[in-house]
Amino acid sequence: MKRAMDERAESAAVAEERVDEAAERISPLKAAFGKVATRVSDATGSVWTFAIAIVLIAGWAITGPVFGVSDTWQLIANTFTTLVTFLMVFLIQNTQNRDAKATELKLDELIRAIGDARNQFIGAELEPEEQLEHEKRAMEAEKLKPSADEPVPGSRDGRPHDGEPAGNR
Repeated sequence: MKRAMDERAESAAVAEERVDEAAERISPLKAAFGKVATRVSDATGSVWTFAIAIVLIAGWAITGPVFGVSDTWQLIANTFTTLVTFLMVFLIQNTQNRDAKATELKLDELIRAIGDARNQFIGAELEPEEQLEHEKRAMEAEKLKPSADEPVPGSRDGRPHDGEPAGNR
């Protein structure tokens, strides 16, 4: 099991390198931003970053009485949090967009690889909202129809029962 996990991790690393190389060929600036966004997103999602934020907030609260809880003291905190939030929105959005695209590609590959799957859903994320709602309603209607795999009520082996003993079917 550990070997399989190691192989998957290695495959993922190789795939990531190929994606990075391809992105750099297309746009070096985009590739650099993607790398920075991923690293910052990973770092800011860590427990250590959360701990540092708690320490900064505590330090800010403790220094309040020292500075007389002045307008300047509050303005510094508000400006800092506004700038950090503003920048993080773009970094997080970039990371989420790339994750969503990767997920869409993986799902498209699964749809393509499964013989009984309908290929019409490949690239569904590009459809207009009305079309997606229509397809969703159609899929929900499909869910209500009995499938060939579902056992027939009153049957032990799932096949339709015509009243004859099982050995004669």
